[in-house]
Amino acid sequence: MSELGLSLTAIAIFTTTALALVGPMLGSSPLLPAGLGFSLLVLFSLDAVTWQGRGATLLLDGIQQRSPEYRQRILHHEAGHYLVATALGLPVTGYTLSAWEALRQGQPGRGGVQFQAAALEAEAAQGQLSQRSLEQWCQVLMAGAAAEQLVYGNVEGGADDRAQWKQLWRQLDRNPAEADLRSRWGLLRAKTLLEQQRPAYDALVAAMAAEASIEDCNQAIATAWVEEPAIAA
Repeated sequence: MSELGLSLTAIAIFTTTALALVGPMLGSSPLLPAGLGFSLLVLFSLDAVTWQGRGATLLLDGIQQRSPEYRQRILHHEAGHYLVATALGLPVTGYTLSAWEALRQGQPGRGGVQFQAAALEAEAAQGQLSQRSLEQWCQVLMAGAAAEQLVYGNVEGGADDRAQWKQLWRQLDRNPAEADLRSRWGLLRAKTLLEQQRPAYDALVAAMAAEASIEDCNQAIATAWVEEPAIAA
């Protein structure tokens, strides 16, 4: 079962259990908890079929967005994707930090960072992704988890990123046993880049927190970018 499915099931079970405990004190029918729990599961199922789970995503994200810690973690996660994509030459075209923002911008799921990847996607569709392009994809997809690890010391998000990476790996007909090894490589490379460019990363986080435009975010990165020292002849 997916992470979203588990969360929805947990909500339904929690609601049913809570009503079963509190219901008798309120004088409600003992059938109410079971009926409500069943109704929630039906609604979640209909949402998954007719709206690809968008309603449930909005509900769960709306609940989680009430936590400042959650919002900060999402911000740092997405800033990691943004900076690494920019550093590797994949221009960012937009970003969202909540499911509601994603819906308004016509983006799927909880949104995230969007970048120009038409060439990479065309290569992947033909199953002929170059080694350079594969490494770009890997580092960009793992950059969110790398940012969390850098800032918080652990990783809570990135399930969709890992799933996307494994799907790409299968699409290229690569050895499945090597997918996790390559993703760990991508995470390490992305984390190293973020460490080297910590001033630019922190500046980007501040800009995204202020809902800055793409132009202003790019300017924040450029202003704080740490140039590699020149090698003496």
